[in-house]
Amino acid sequence: MLQDTIKDNENIQVNSKEMEALKEHFPQCFDKNGNFDMAIFEELVKTKDISIKKEGYALNFLGKSYARYLSNLESETVIVPDESNKDNPSENIYIVGDNLDALQHLKHSYAGAIKCIYIDPPYNTGSDGFVYNDKFEFSAKDLAEKIGIEEDEAERVLNMQGKSTHSAWLTFMYPRLELAKELLSEDGVIFISIDDNEQANCKLLCDAIFGEGNFLGCICRATGTTTGQDANKMGSSLDYCLSYIKTDKFILKGIPLNEEDEQRFNSEDERGKYSTLQLRKTGNADKREDRPNMFYSVEAPDGTPVYPFGPLGYLSRWRVSKSKYEQLVRDNYIEWIEKDIGTAFSVDGFTQNRWVPYVKYYLDGREKQVSNLFTDIEGNKKASLTIKQLFGVKGLFDTPKPIEFIKLLLNISCDKSSIVLDFFSGSATTAHAVMLNNVTDDEKIKYIMVQLNEPVKKGSEAEKAGYKTIDEIGRERIRRAAAKIRADEPEKSKEVDLGFKTYYLKTPEKQTLDKMESFNPEFPIDGDDIIAAFGKDTVLATWGIKDGYGFNTPIKEIDLKGYTAYSINDGIHGANLYLLDEISEPSIMELVRKLESNELVADKIIVYGYALSYTASTSLRTNLKTLKNRNPIDVVIRY
Repeated sequence: MLQDTIKDNENIQVNSKEMEALKEHFPQCFDKNGNFDMAIFEELVKTKDISIKKEGYALNFLGKSYARYLSNLESETVIVPDESNKDNPSENIYIVGDNLDALQHLKHSYAGAIKCIYIDPPYNTGSDGFVYNDKFEFSAKDLAEKIGIEEDEAERVLNMQGKSTHSAWLTFMYPRLELAKELLSEDGVIFISIDDNEQANCKLLCDAIFGEGNFLGCICRATGTTTGQDANKMGSSLDYCLSYIKTDKFILKGIPLNEEDEQRFNSEDERGKYSTLQLRKTGNADKREDRPNMFYSVEAPDGTPVYPFGPLGYLSRWRVSKSKYEQLVRDNYIEWIEKDIGTAFSVDGFTQNRWVPYVKYYLDGREKQVSNLFTDIEGNKKASLTIKQLFGVKGLFDTPKPIEFIKLLLNISCDKSSIVLDFFSGSATTAHAVMLNNVTDDEKIKYIMVQLNEPVKKGSEAEKAGYKTIDEIGRERIRRAAAKIRADEPEKSKEVDLGFKTYYLKTPEKQTLDKMESFNPEFPIDGDDIIAAFGKDTVLATWGIKDGYGFNTPIKEIDLKGYTAYSINDGIHGANLYLLDEISEPSIMELVRKLESNELVADKIIVYGYALSYTASTSLRTNLKTLKNRNPIDVVIRY
C-alpha cells in the first residue's frame, strides 16, 4: 500500500504543488512540453489594480528549497489504530508520531476543515533540546539534482542534521506551516507561541506562507516569571503568539468584560446598566470632510441645533448617519449632557452648543475586542501547578501553557462545532482547554492532537513517575482532566465528548518495503506485507484518511458469500468498497449481484494489490465493466 506513495515521492519536485495549482487554473500558460510561460501569465493577471513587482525581499535560509520539497511529499508511514479505539464513540483524535507525517496524512481528509490551529513549537533557545533531525536518504549529489541546488549547498543542508541553527529551525518549521495553511478553513486562524529567539524569523516565514496581509496580530503574553537574566542582557517576562488568518472571511470574536470593564456601566434605566459614548466621532477620520454625510444638525433638549465640534474647535462629524440617529432617538438610546463651554464660538456659520449628545451602551451581553497585550492571564507557574494537581507530581512537564490562555484563543476564533488542531501537543493543554470550553460554553468543538513519541529526559520527574515518552504524559493528562471535569460538572459533562481515539504513525520495516519494491503485480505473493505487519485496520485507517473520510466515518463490513469487504460512505466523498483479501469467483458474483440490485452502493472499489491473484484481479475488472442497470465501477489497485 506504500509502493504507490514511494514512487510518487520519487517524482516530486520543489515546486510540484505550486505548478499543479497553476496548471489547474492557468493551463494556457503551459506549452505542449509542460514548460511555464511567465510572460503569458503576467499578461493574464495584469490589471490596473495589480502591479507586477520586479524587485522585493524574501526570507532566504539554508535548506529553504529542501523545506519546500518536504512540503510536497506524501508520508511513507501507515496509520495504526490503537486497540482501544474499537467501540470508542469519541470524535477527538490523538496521533502519536512525527507531526510532518501527520500533516501529510491529514491534508487528504481535513484540507480546508480546521477552524483553529494552535502550536507551541520548540523555541530554539539552545536549552530546549531542539536539534534538526531528518531521515536523509540522499547523497549530496542526489539531493542537489532532486531540488535543483548546487552540490556544495546540498552538502551544507545534509550537515544541518543534529544542529540547532536558525536555518535548521526554519527548515524544520517551513513544511509544517505550509501544510498547516492547507488544512485551515477559509475562515480559519493559526496561533503560534514563540519567544525572542525565533520570533522575528517566524514572523517573516509566516508572512511568506500565509501572506503579510493575513497577519492578525502578535500577542504579547505575560508569563509571570522572568528568565534569561544576566549582567548584560534584559530578562524576559513575556512570550509572543503570532496569529495569521487564512482569508478575510475570518471573524475575530470579542471577549467577556472583566470587573474593571463593568465598573464603567454605572448608569441604569429600565433596560439595565449602561455606559455612554459621545455621539461625535473621535480619533482618526473625525473631521467633517472625512465623512460629509455624517455632518448634520441634531436637536438639543431646549430645541436648539447641535453640530459636532472637535476639541480644537474644528467641525467634526457624528458616528452614525442621520437616519440611524433618528432611530436611536426613537429607541431612547440618546442621552444629553449640558456642559459649561464658556463663550460659544462659530465656524463657517455653525455655532457651538453647550448640549452634548451621548449614545447609551448596555452591559447585558456586551463583549470587548481583544487586544494584543495579555496581562491578566495567569502565567506559567499556574500552568505547572495545574499539572501538579492533576498528577500529584511536581515538575512533570517543563513548559506547559496556561489553560486560560488557550481557552481565550478558542473563544475569539472558534464556532460551536469547530475542529481544533495542535500538532505540537506536548502536555495536551489544548485538548484540556477544548474540553473545558465545551462544558462551560455548551460547545461541541473537536480536537486533533499530534505528539512525537519523544523520550522524557533521563532522571527527570517524568521518568521517575514511570513515563517513558511525552505522548504518554499528554494522553494521561487528557484522561485525568476529563475525570476532574466529570467530578466538577457531573450534569453538564454528560453531553460532552471527554474521550479520544489514539492512532500511531509507523514506518514499515525495511524487509517489508524491500518486498513491496520487488513485487510484480502479475504474479501472486503470499501477502506477508503491511497487513501481516500491522493488520487490516491499519490499511483501512490509512486509506480512509487518504480518500477523504477522516477518522470518524464508520467502516461497515459487507458479507459476500463468506468473503468480507469493507464499505466507507460519508455522503460527501461517495462510497468506497475496499477488498483486502484474495476473492473467489462466487464472491465476485455475489458482489456483482448486490451492486446490480442496489443492495450495495459503491462508487469506487479499492483493491489491495498484494492480496489478489492475477486471475481474481482480471475477473473482478471484467465483471465490473459489464454491470446491468448501472454504470461501470472503477477498480483501483493499490500497492
